[in-house]
Amino acid sequence: MPARLRALVTVVCAAVLGALLPVTAAHAENRTVRGGRLDWGVKSSFQSYVTGPVAKGSYSLTGGVATVGGSAFRFHSATGTYDPATGAFRAAFSGGVHFLGHRTSGGAHQLDLTLSRPTVSVSGATGTLHVDVTSRAKDTGTVTTSRQVPFASLSLGGIDMRGGGGTVTLNNLPATLTAEGARSFAGYYTAGTALDPVSLSADVEAPASRREKQPTATSSPSADSPVPTRTAGGAIRDGAVDWGVRRTFREYVTGDIADGAWALSAGAQDGGALFRFPGGEGTYRDGELTADFEGAVRFTGAHGLDLTLSGVRAAVKDGKGTLYADVTSPDAAEKKVPLVTFTAGEPKPADGLVKFTEAPAKLTARGAEAFGGLYRAGTEMDPVSLAVALTADAELPALPDLGSDPAPSVSPQPTQTTAPDTSAAPVASTADDDGFPALPVSLAAGALLLAAAALVAVALRRRRARPAASPSDPDQG
Repeated sequence: MPARLRALVTVVCAAVLGALLPVTAAHAENRTVRGGRLDWGVKSSFQSYVTGPVAKGSYSLTGGVATVGGSAFRFHSATGTYDPATGAFRAAFSGGVHFLGHRTSGGAHQLDLTLSRPTVSVSGATGTLHVDVTSRAKDTGTVTTSRQVPFASLSLGGIDMRGGGGTVTLNNLPATLTAEGARSFAGYYTAGTALDPVSLSADVEAPASRREKQPTATSSPSADSPVPTRTAGGAIRDGAVDWGVRRTFREYVTGDIADGAWALSAGAQDGGALFRFPGGEGTYRDGELTADFEGAVRFTGAHGLDLTLSGVRAAVKDGKGTLYADVTSPDAAEKKVPLVTFTAGEPKPADGLVKFTEAPAKLTARGAEAFGGLYRAGTEMDPVSLAVALTADAELPALPDLGSDPAPSVSPQPTQTTAPDTSAAPVASTADDDGFPALPVSLAAGALLLAAAALVAVALRRRRARPAASPSDPDQG
């Protein structure tokens, strides 16, 4: 091949490779999963067995898990990675469920099972649900704890995980108990047993290269910036109360009987299993605390249900705490009603924070009246978590992150009972994160190679069309 033609081919091939490399790099980069929820009921018949007349047990939720629908548990705060090029996905969710049943005369329970930190991993056409398991064997009573057991296999039903955008959503994935899961399940079910389906939605951050382009509103601190002074007491700089009222009350409100809902206002936030009342102001000194918080929650439903809690206040003294609220109903409106009491202990400031985490709470007599006699005084209510900042740089505990609301399907498909609903499954994106069309690597390669071939062909035709070179021609190749 003539030297100039070889040079032309070299230049064209370099251009092809140069154009392909950015495309490949952009699509090969793992993206961070941060925020989202996973809904799973484990096995609804198992729930019924635990709480039924045989086991006479119960279940409790830990780490901010909520209940949704008829029998599902909502885990939260997804963290993990997602590769849009291969579809590889892994997301771990926070929280757990503790089942107890078959109480013995000595007070222990023969059935004692905790499932926590569910993690979904997808590789190719294979999906697996991993969980941390603590269980008591029903025959020997031996308690074992196992981390990230491959508990259930998930049927993806032909879902293509490649090319997803800012949210990965999977609905009603059939789940089947694995052999490892059956052993961890204390022998209550055999491998191959169908479990409740799994649904999840997880937020995916843009690639780092994209995020770096975005201007930041937070300026870096200068050397002259004042350093907050840490103190053991005084004015509260910020604070929040996290309280879910009572799980069964929330289920009653949204269930078939009341057929209602709740609405948040004035800054209150929904953490799934709890409501956050932010903006704490008040004082803390020598173990005594008084603080007022912002936000309101209103419960409405059939049979005259209309209850609003607002103006939340917390008071702690001598290791005991009381949570107050303004209570409004169609029949009455009362200010600063002492709703529940909780065990506070002796909190000490640490890193500029004073906090109580999931302190057990009981309904007061005045609180029972506020709920219209639905519960008796002394009834266990949801635990109270409270944190107040004594310094400007202290960070409050993060609220459970449920991620974005799952996007509705463009063309909804009927819900299936034997196969997953793929209506909201990841679909190859038609645009990258900057809004420009994203050409698949294979198509880009083909187009550029065709262009290279065309250029070479043109050069050859031009060369053949030229007259034969004489020995004296200076351009002889």
